[in-house]
Amino acid sequence: MNASIIQFSDDQAEAYDGITAALLAAGVDLDNARTLPKAEGEGQVVAVLGKAGSGKTMLLAKIVEALGEAGVETVSPDYTSRKKSTRRTLAVLAPTNKAASVLRNRGVPATTIHRIIYSPMFSPEYEAIAEWLTGDAERPEVEGLTDTALDRAKLFYEAHKSIPGALAAAGLRGSDFIAGWKRREDPLDIGLVDESSMLDDSQLADLREIFHTLVLVGDPAQLAPVGQSGAMSFDKLSEKSRFYLTRVHRQDRGNPILDLAHALGDAALDFHTFEKMIEDAASRDDRVIIAPRVDAEMMARSPVLVWRNATRIRLIHAFRAAYSAPELELLPGEPLICDGIELPLKHRKKRIDLEARGLIKGAQAIYLGPGKKPGFSKLFMVGAPEPSVNVASIIQIEAPEREEPFIPYAARMGASFLHGAAVTIHKAQGSQWPQVQVFAPDLYAAAQAGRSEAGIALWKRLAYVAITRAEERLLWVTRYRLGRPETPLGTDDLPRIEAETGLPL
Repeated sequence: MNASIIQFSDDQAEAYDGITAALLAAGVDLDNARTLPKAEGEGQVVAVLGKAGSGKTMLLAKIVEALGEAGVETVSPDYTSRKKSTRRTLAVLAPTNKAASVLRNRGVPATTIHRIIYSPMFSPEYEAIAEWLTGDAERPEVEGLTDTALDRAKLFYEAHKSIPGALAAAGLRGSDFIAGWKRREDPLDIGLVDESSMLDDSQLADLREIFHTLVLVGDPAQLAPVGQSGAMSFDKLSEKSRFYLTRVHRQDRGNPILDLAHALGDAALDFHTFEKMIEDAASRDDRVIIAPRVDAEMMARSPVLVWRNATRIRLIHAFRAAYSAPELELLPGEPLICDGIELPLKHRKKRIDLEARGLIKGAQAIYLGPGKKPGFSKLFMVGAPEPSVNVASIIQIEAPEREEPFIPYAARMGASFLHGAAVTIHKAQGSQWPQVQVFAPDLYAAAQAGRSEAGIALWKRLAYVAITRAEERLLWVTRYRLGRPETPLGTDDLPRIEAETGLPL
């Protein structure tokens, strides 16, 4: 591949050539845009590593484009045909819906790891519709569905390439056409995994069972998964399997947010000097702001990023007080964070169903109102392709100086949620927002604690992750104060999706 044609930097070109070699060994020839006989034996794992602004996403997008030109088929997470395909397969993955949506917004067809590991099983009559939509069968006749409904499904699929969305456009619900979920049985050829610094060893092992060849894309300066002692999944790869992007690209040079993030690589930098750098950047560029208080309105859609759990709880309490939220119920528009699924082992299929719909630990949601049954809630899942869900919920809201959280909504079992107006920096990994508030007193506390992770001061890792969550503007909050909102909390800012899902906001 002539790197100059697609304007690669030298380090990107080297990484591209290394990935090309790994894919050739797997039977995909990018240089000549063709596929070869499938490789036998054990597959490979290679990694592309670089800090923010080094061009990881651009490189990933070019690889996806080249694989498409070579005839490799991108696998849909919505539906897998029973008909065996002779084409080679590709999936672009991220650990969370929010991380996947960041890629989709940049034109890369990404989905979550969970949606690839588990695939839906369709009822036979609706599988016939799916086969027709994907071009593998003739137009079916389905009892209860008119030609007009099928036409709506076809138009939706042609625009969005989503089988569940198309069936919803025909007037069906997920419970009508999805009979259950199963772990993927057929192996896939190539997996590209973004935000791979979030992968733990067990997730990587799951992926290696499915994919012959894996390309991990990650940032070694981020925080390692909890419980891995500062180690990341790609640390165990041989040096020849890792490619490093070190150059900051032209479009990112002079970006004060990224300049600050890269400054944290200086081993001699202390917290006070770094804060002076932030003040200097704020005086020159409105993309960096020194804020004397937290903005409550921004918290509703972009959480304040903190280090300490006690700070998170205090800020959530202040947010709810600012909006005069009742203690024992939620207001429409309040943000939530999924804390996992609470189901007995015998309900494993239901757990898979919920997780496949975006209810993964760390997923962001917006509360829309009470659901159809006691203990159920209508939610907008941020970043999910089909964001509206009606789900059994266990919603906990913690308060300062209270040992037990109060629970405004509680099903006997289902998806568990915490309030999302403030989140820890660990949980923010993989997500980005146009504007981000970073709570500086917590980072100062981390600096004072003197802790380190993998040989790097913890406050620097925390600051790096927090700062790079901001796409357009960074607000460096310096005090324990909250600015009162000027407008009431609501959901009018969310996309109107009732035509697709039947669940009005």
